[in-house]
Amino acid sequence: MRCNFFLSVSLAFFLHYDFSAAQKPGSKATASQQYDPILFQGMKWRCIGPWRGGRSLAVSGVIQDNQTYYFGAVGGGVWKTTDGGKTWLCISDTAFRTSSVGAIAVAPSDPNIIYAGMGEAEMRSNISFGDGIYKSTDAGKTWKHTGLEKSYAIQNILIHPQNSQLIYASCMGKIFGANPDRGLYRSRDGGNEWQKILFVNDSTGCYDVKFDPVNPAIMYATMWQAHRTPFSLSSGGKGCGLYKSVDGGDHWNNISQNPGMPVGLLGKITVAISPVNHNRVWAMVENSNGGLFRSEDAGTHWVQIST
Repeated sequence: MRCNFFLSVSLAFFLHYDFSAAQKPGSKATASQQYDPILFQGMKWRCIGPWRGGRSLAVSGVIQDNQTYYFGAVGGGVWKTTDGGKTWLCISDTAFRTSSVGAIAVAPSDPNIIYAGMGEAEMRSNISFGDGIYKSTDAGKTWKHTGLEKSYAIQNILIHPQNSQLIYASCMGKIFGANPDRGLYRSRDGGNEWQKILFVNDSTGCYDVKFDPVNPAIMYATMWQAHRTPFSLSSGGKGCGLYKSVDGGDHWNNISQNPGMPVGLLGKITVAISPVNHNRVWAMVENSNGGLFRSEDAGTHWVQIST
């Protein structure tokens, strides 16, 4: 199976451009577009491989090094390129006990430190389980297993911008059954010890977790109650919700019932925060009246902007 790793020559623009920001006078953009189409005319997508390894949910670059990227395949381990995708090398075959990578992150403060979370959280009928988190302190040359053996599926790893030893891992757990090890975990010592800091029940896992780009003590996390059988997917339940912490994960408030959010049974939720205005938050919410919602006051009030 060929993997789907695509690179755009202007990817950094996407990461830093706030599409809801007001346009400058004289822009050719219409009110409905909210951006100038000329800015995108030079953008071309191309597949850069690797040509083996399978599908990917986990990709990470390296700050201040636009040629080095890591690719985590859901059935083929961790791959690395140091030449912008011209060549790739699998760097995990001799170290990992399982092959399915669900999350990968490079420490912003130290490019030599990498964490890989095992297991795929996207609930296909033929996914592979993982066995926790692996850590490298030498840019992927060697790896050490650092716990969360029963997490089964890790969707997200966050590393504090200034402290490479403070990390968070969102765990969906055993996809085909109940699992008390679901939830959001934190380690203050680089993965040696883990503390579960957000848990709802054994059928609800933590799917998404994000830092506020201005203050990493402010965090958003989503909980997803879901499980699979070989022939069906159950998504949604009372355990689902969007949570916010303002103290690095010590305490959490459920903000998914705040004004403007959809009422009734919730399902899968993803969240993003604007790097231009950290009070602007988006949430994609699964619900009978779901869609894309935006908050301009850090989650206190919401407006639906797309179905």
